[in-house]
Amino acid sequence: MQSKSEFILIEDNLIDQFITKKLLKKGLNVSPLFIANNGKEGIDWLLKNPNHASLIIFLDIQMPIMNGFEFLDEFDRLAEKINSKVEIFVLSSTLDTDEIRKAKENKYVTDFWSKPFCLDTLKNTFL
Repeated sequence: MQSKSEFILIEDNLIDQFITKKLLKKGLNVSPLFIANNGKEGIDWLLKNPNHASLIIFLDIQMPIMNGFEFLDEFDRLAEKINSKVEIFVLSSTLDTDEIRKAKENKYVTDFWSKPFCLDTLKNTFL
């Protein structure tokens, strides 16, 4: 199935980028997948590409330059400029309960998924 949504992965780890890209291709036939290596690159991409019918963001927490929480703060400042339905899924391997709670409580976060997430989680959410 080809998803009608556009997808952006904001993730600094090359292995996690590779795995997520493969899962999205296999589970939802996502192509292309835009990849940003940190939150700043993600914000820059959003500012250059503000118009989408539907946008799914997969967001890591721990990244250099701008982490996931800093991205969410900046996203809050520009959300009304983004002309699309946006869903943000935080992807993290953190075991820190405060980070997990903070992510889940953010008004822009649709869900928190532990890395690596499985194909069934992806299919159950989007199909």
